[in-house]
Amino acid sequence: METHANTLIETSPSVKVRPGFMKALVFKGPNEIGLEERPIPKAGPGQAVIRISLTTICGTDVHIVKGEYPVRNGLVIGHEAVGTIHELGAGLSGYKTGDRVLVGAITPCGQCNACLGGNLSQCGGVMGGWKLGNTMDGVQAEYALIPNAQANMALIPEELNDEKVILLADIASTGFSASESAQVKIGDSVAIFAEGPIGLCATAGAKLRGAGQIFAVDSNPVRLEQAMKMGADHAINIGQQDPVAEILKLTGGRGVDVAIEALGRAETFENALRVLRPGGTLSSLGVYSGKLTIPLEPFAAGLGDHKIVTTLCPGGKERMRRLMELVLHQRVDLTPLITHRYKLDEIVEAYSLFSQQKDGVLKVAIEVA
Repeated sequence: METHANTLIETSPSVKVRPGFMKALVFKGPNEIGLEERPIPKAGPGQAVIRISLTTICGTDVHIVKGEYPVRNGLVIGHEAVGTIHELGAGLSGYKTGDRVLVGAITPCGQCNACLGGNLSQCGGVMGGWKLGNTMDGVQAEYALIPNAQANMALIPEELNDEKVILLADIASTGFSASESAQVKIGDSVAIFAEGPIGLCATAGAKLRGAGQIFAVDSNPVRLEQAMKMGADHAINIGQQDPVAEILKLTGGRGVDVAIEALGRAETFENALRVLRPGGTLSSLGVYSGKLTIPLEPFAAGLGDHKIVTTLCPGGKERMRRLMELVLHQRVDLTPLITHRYKLDEIVEAYSLFSQQKDGVLKVAIEVA
């Protein structure tokens, strides 16, 4: 079948499922995805199978579908999930079938050197904590196998519905982590470059950390408007203003304490560096698929006491529990970011809308059960 660089090819528009099987979205090669019948997974020792009720599409999934991030053909993709426990493997305690759980995009083992050292996202090696939809079948399906389930299933309080918590699995955890990794202090000035879903969560995270001035930078007026609702003080449209000049003007030439890059492009990385004060921190969340260079002038030839930190979404059930506490006690509400809803049978259409940023989309919820 012929494929085109910017066109998604749906290979299985209609799937009939036999008993003991499920529907799952499968990556078949660059720009080629489709629903397939797959066996419902079985839980081995330390594992669990959950019946997915709600999942989403992430920007990283789009990188995968476009072939910009390599995974094996035949992989079930997706890494954000809410569901109920369908089967528990041996060795698990504190759970029962039917429990409603949130599973993070990052599923660390909790026992390796990286995990015991506090680097849960790097479980077993670089980016090793990201397994679902990367190195093992993911969650854009009716059922999913959860590895190291004791460490990775967080029970959901009855007061919170699925939509209240689904974005905590990845984009909220990732977005908030930008300010955590940069150690944002009360009164710090923070600039967020790119106000997509993760950038919007980074904006909310900067506010939660006590930032003073927050600058939101994007070209999309809908996203800039939402950023203001999430806690930004200034919305800078790059189609109308030079973001570097504007931020420097608004900070009296000082620059910001922290700049957050939330897109994964060289030009936004460079702009983030250009607005940093001496000794400031660039906190990078973007997934880079091209060449990344550091210009010498804003980097002060390496002598400006700048810090550059990168963060992969923090995971594990304690992280999920803490994030749910924020939602439960109304410190943050992420539901306005869910702008579109689709059924699992419509997921390829949802991918097309999300990847092309049509119709003011921010985040798509995929209803499975």
